[in-house]
Amino acid sequence: MGDNNSINKVPPGFRFHPTDEELVVHFLQRKAALLPCHPDVIPDLHLYPYDPWELDGKALGEGKQWYYYSRSENRNTRNGYWKAMGMEESVVNRSSSRRVGIKKYLVFFIGEAEGGGGGGVKTDWIMHEYRLSDSDSSSGL
Repeated sequence: MGDNNSINKVPPGFRFHPTDEELVVHFLQRKAALLPCHPDVIPDLHLYPYDPWELDGKALGEGKQWYYYSRSENRNTRNGYWKAMGMEESVVNRSSSRRVGIKKYLVFFIGEAEGGGGGGVKTDWIMHEYRLSDSDSSSGL
């Protein structure tokens, strides 16, 4: 599911604008359970060798947003690193009021992180990282 060729298979006029709940329930949970996902448009991507400006054409792009699956926990790229902003939000299933996932915010810094702190220059690139709730798998989107 979600190979890199899927980004070229979207029909004309296709728009991808899912809610946080839809990303977690209809895409991430199904991906973690190895179930088919329709439409199969989100590619798998080993993210962290890439700087954010290199993602165009590698991830499903919709406007200024890109969507991809990545399992890597390493947040370093060739020219910088992604740093968590310390904010997390619960993603809740509206029909059951149950927490189904967590959304974390990260910002991209150019340069090297010094001792886990901030040694780089902050950019305007922001990542929304989704993961399933602790009771589910630890896959990420």
